[in-house]
Amino acid sequence: MQTIFEDGLGQTQANHEPLTPLAFLRKTAAVYPDQLAVVYHGVRRNWAQTYARCFALAGGLSAQGIGRGDTVAIVAANIPEMFEAHFGVPMAGAVLNTINTRLDAETISFILNHGEAKAVLVDPEFSDVVQRAVRMSGREMLVIDIEDVSYEGGTKIGSMTYDEVLASASPDFQWVVPDDEWDAISLNYTSGTTGNPKGVVYHHRGAHLNAVSNIVTWTMPRHASYLWTLPMFHCNGWCFPWTLAAHAGTAVCLRAVRAEDVFDLIYREKVTHFCGAPIVLNLLANAPDRLKRRLDHPVKAMTAGAAPPASVIAAMEEMGVEVTHVYGLTETYGPSVICMPQTAWSGLPGDELSRLKARQGVPNMALDDLMVADPETQNPVPRDGLTIGEIFMRGNCVMKGYLKNPSATNGSFRGGWFASGDLAVQHPDGYVEIKDRSKDIIISGGENISSIEVEDVLYRHGDIMAAAVVAKPDETWGETPCAFVELKEGRHLSEAELIAFCRNQMAHFKAPRYVIFGPLPKTSTGKIQKFLLRDRARQF
Repeated sequence: MQTIFEDGLGQTQANHEPLTPLAFLRKTAAVYPDQLAVVYHGVRRNWAQTYARCFALAGGLSAQGIGRGDTVAIVAANIPEMFEAHFGVPMAGAVLNTINTRLDAETISFILNHGEAKAVLVDPEFSDVVQRAVRMSGREMLVIDIEDVSYEGGTKIGSMTYDEVLASASPDFQWVVPDDEWDAISLNYTSGTTGNPKGVVYHHRGAHLNAVSNIVTWTMPRHASYLWTLPMFHCNGWCFPWTLAAHAGTAVCLRAVRAEDVFDLIYREKVTHFCGAPIVLNLLANAPDRLKRRLDHPVKAMTAGAAPPASVIAAMEEMGVEVTHVYGLTETYGPSVICMPQTAWSGLPGDELSRLKARQGVPNMALDDLMVADPETQNPVPRDGLTIGEIFMRGNCVMKGYLKNPSATNGSFRGGWFASGDLAVQHPDGYVEIKDRSKDIIISGGENISSIEVEDVLYRHGDIMAAAVVAKPDETWGETPCAFVELKEGRHLSEAELIAFCRNQMAHFKAPRYVIFGPLPKTSTGKIQKFLLRDRARQF
């Protein structure tokens, strides 16, 4: 039945436009044309110049026959062209597929085929692996070489260079506004540790809302200086390319994360914000003292990917970096849950405050709701901080679904919720605290042991640089904790000493019974690859 508020009050071009983060670029280029947008070695471009290049990229792709619904892949480090692709590709109506730079040729080949890429942009650092991947895929596609004068090495493998694509744009080109905000804007592949990776599809609406949510939940000031320590290929850099356009910030690009380079750019470019996995914070916290003098201006770090040890948070804040803990998945555009600070937390002892900040938190502005519930019944668990359940989420920053995989899509959407696969408790104040991935929980003698809880104890030891705990099969207990530990340079520690340290700080059955020392395998985003460690634990 039509109401008085619907009769003659329909949507028109004057009062309705699909939400898209592309609008941010146009507006910022018009309002702040001279504001610094991109920094990279000798490159310093303002927003007017950046808009012109993104427009030309869209026009050049269009001139090569690429348009609405086509996939354009890119394999690149955090360089200006990667930043520009987040606008130029969807401005052509195409869908951006940012590919993990650490993948092998076979996996990249699968992604190019599965996503039906019409073109691929290639950073010279990754030309060899992409050349093999394109050959293995058997696909006919436009290969575009990005030229980076600051990088020595690599070979041209394409039929055009990036600059030639920009130059080929027609002056009459009009960039494409999505017909529907539900249209796909990007395609991101999961890690695929147990099979082929799944293609997660984002829509313009979610990208727009999550980009704005980043500003609100992190209280980012206009013209923030943002350092790219987080790979842009990971969940489209948590939507921060679009956030920077919305708030006229500066993208300080960085090819590789090294402590000396990070600190140098923070001081030189007056960086105010950066993101990364806890392993990145750990790298900075354990940098030489000559690098990590207390900062002379406010800096904020956002971290996710694993629960950051409280000791790492404390070390960063001692340095003058305010740490915000967030949580999310590729399927939720990256972070969608944030540990919002409470007024009552001010004045708490450092250790207690760090432990509160290590919790995952509450929904951000773009996520409608989350709950911790029984995985089978979906009944919420008590908010007692003790009862473990699975995290379920719903809202505008949940993916459209998995590309060409309806069974996986339907399996992840249950009862009107997205099932995360992460196990957590919910505290009386509503804040969620992850205990483990469902596959990482250790069940010893019928008791659940959180690997994250054991890792947090390990990180309290001053000699440990990185640690991970997995289940090792045990004839008596079924499973028992096995710790993999990477020591700080020049430090020495025995297995017996470390086990005794843990047993002194937690229930004995939770303490690791085995400790293996050595470098830990990590992904390009700094996550420790526990599936490899589980294999090693089973073999000894």
